[in-house]
Amino acid sequence: MRIRFTRYLGYLFVATLIVVADQLLKHVAVAFLSGSPPIEVLPFLQWFLVYNSGAAFGFLHGAGGIQLYFFISVAIIVVGVILVWLWRVSEAERLLSFGLALILAGGIGNLIDRVRHQYVVDFINLHYQDWYFPAFNIADIAITFGVICYLIHAFRYQNSKHD
Repeated sequence: MRIRFTRYLGYLFVATLIVVADQLLKHVAVAFLSGSPPIEVLPFLQWFLVYNSGAAFGFLHGAGGIQLYFFISVAIIVVGVILVWLWRVSEAERLLSFGLALILAGGIGNLIDRVRHQYVVDFINLHYQDWYFPAFNIADIAITFGVICYLIHAFRYQNSKHD
């Protein structure tokens, strides 16, 4: 039980570091990018401040405000489920645990924004010539890599069942 608790705290520590980095970088983005045009960092990357009141990639952005309470509710439920799931994951399933910690961090990072500001601060923009990917943030990156870790774990688990 003590080993499980220590491992659990380790993953919560990783999630906490990511949430702090996400919130800090969002604060810096708002301070330096408010009212400024996009700043080209690399030929495919720019810093550009966007306030996203919708879901991922701006989905439901203009839905009239009710989506805020829906997104907050869903995020709280998902955070709770992930906390319980993370506690129950076996020690051998490290990739799954790490993925869950990343998803947890990203969910909390964006949840903090929704509760504090009623929108999520996005500031990273990838593009190629005239094609632009929707703006995102560190929390979104954590969620994306967390889902990738989960999928790799799931495929490995599925393949091991067939061996």
